[in-house]
Amino acid sequence: MRAAVTGAAVSGLRRLTARLRRVWLLHPRGAVAVRGAVAAALAWLVGMVAPPPFADYPYYAPLGAVIATTATLARSVRESVQAVAALLVGAGIAVGVDTVLPSDALSVALVVGVALLCAGWRGFGDQGAWVANSAIFVLVIGQGEGVEYVGAFAGLVLAGAAIGTGVNLLLPPLPLTPSGVALDRLRDALVEQLEDLAGRLEEHGPVDAQEWDRRRQSLYPTIERARSAVVRTSEASRGSLRARRHRDRRGAQSRRDEALGVAAQGVDEIVRLLVVWEDVEREHVALGPVLRPRLAAALRAFAAALRDMIAQDGGSPEDRSGRDAADDPTRRFVHEVEVLRDAVRAARDGSGDDDFVAGALVLVLRRSAHALAP
Repeated sequence: MRAAVTGAAVSGLRRLTARLRRVWLLHPRGAVAVRGAVAAALAWLVGMVAPPPFADYPYYAPLGAVIATTATLARSVRESVQAVAALLVGAGIAVGVDTVLPSDALSVALVVGVALLCAGWRGFGDQGAWVANSAIFVLVIGQGEGVEYVGAFAGLVLAGAAIGTGVNLLLPPLPLTPSGVALDRLRDALVEQLEDLAGRLEEHGPVDAQEWDRRRQSLYPTIERARSAVVRTSEASRGSLRARRHRDRRGAQSRRDEALGVAAQGVDEIVRLLVVWEDVEREHVALGPVLRPRLAAALRAFAAALRDMIAQDGGSPEDRSGRDAADDPTRRFVHEVEVLRDAVRAARDGSGDDDFVAGALVLVLRRSAHALAP
């Protein structure tokens, strides 16, 4: 009995640990907070033991640490340099104005105005706001201590940024799980739209242009979130020793991103063509009752191929190599596209019409099938 209770407790603890680990991986902000806290504490200690005048302003060192640890490893060095440069420019503006004007509303206005103009320089990147922040700090706090204060300010921020970069190097961010989830959500959204569109064509015929144009545009935020997540992961991989241990997983995720990007573009083009040429308001539609069922079948096969995509980022196209053609949704998708192509040719030969729209749909589907094929 005691052994059974112990086994159940161990099993429960493992499930809890796995659940907590997944939550941790899905929300990289927690890791950012830990890295930032560690780097800020180390930077504060360094500021406290630094020689004067640095020790008089130890609180500026954690500022540099936060700047570095909130970025990826590749960006932390660049953004740290940009931030320090922005701080020095802002400090220079404040010191220059302070030497010729008394501290009053006019000097504050002049310092802020010039600083905001300089902050727009693209060389500062996203760190341009520090020009104005630094200028105000130096003007208000550093009065009478000019060069000494500026040196301590910039030096401590640079030291803190170096510590933050070091922490990033030891504990590099690599948000593979969030980007994988974002890709899964994109895949699911594409599957849902394809199946709904196929059902519409099968049950009601031509589409409602306004409804489907809205649905087409509703995919854009999901596409953008997936793209941004993969870009962040790719950027985090640069120079990261941790990324080398996950090379296969990163490669698989990159392939998924490329395939889903082509698929998303294909779905967008398909809906766009149907909204214009298979609209219920048109007297002469592009497909009609002959080709519409064949397109619906191809769309359902498209959705099945997307649903069958290897969910785990550790997979590879070779994982499909042993599957029978009849059991492979991607190959069935390719087959349905070819059936649609033959139907378009037959309809064109029988009617004498050009069927340009139907041909364009076939090309879009073939491009999507090629992107999903192993």
